[in-house]
Amino acid sequence: MPVVLTEAEGRPAVNSSYFSSINPTDGQCLQEKYSDKFSDCSFGLLGNLYACEGQSGKVIEVRAKKRTGGHSLVTALRTTLEGHYPDKSLALGGTFIIQKGKAKIHIMPREFSVCPLNTNDEVNNWLKHFEVSAPLICQSVLVSRDPGLDLRVEHTHCFSHHGEGGHYYIDTTPDSVEYLGYFMPAEFIYRIDRPTETHVVGRE
Repeated sequence: MPVVLTEAEGRPAVNSSYFSSINPTDGQCLQEKYSDKFSDCSFGLLGNLYACEGQSGKVIEVRAKKRTGGHSLVTALRTTLEGHYPDKSLALGGTFIIQKGKAKIHIMPREFSVCPLNTNDEVNNWLKHFEVSAPLICQSVLVSRDPGLDLRVEHTHCFSHHGEGGHYYIDTTPDSVEYLGYFMPAEFIYRIDRPTETHVVGRE
């Protein structure tokens, strides 16, 4: 869950990121602060990141209570944008808090799979799934429509101050869930190190 203030004008970078793994002692979620174990701002595998200047300005505020449909908050935002602007690729980045309720998340095992994962079912069976409790701080990036860059159109991770966090799917308490979020539209979309071969496995 990357939270980084980048280096600027002699000021060092500040890495306030968190990461979650499977606790080898009890098989539960283990959330740790990145800077407690590492001293850099690197990450591996993949990342969907939103960068901004951190200046004051207008934002999109989202308040929601009680989920009535089958989509997560992020998917609802993305599909709404896609429906209103079908010919455009609009990207948002931001933070939302699950103030009440619980959510479904996953965490990757500490070791990669010893065999290839060729289907979504194989990926989901390899991942470890948990139900976690509010309050949860979620960081999200979404794109209403892939502009031909082979993007994951949405990606959200969450962390908390009570030691739970991971990849957010959806809330599991639709009748009681409450969300508060702030988002910014992106001016540009960059795709770095695009693979030469692609697939859609594991993007759910």
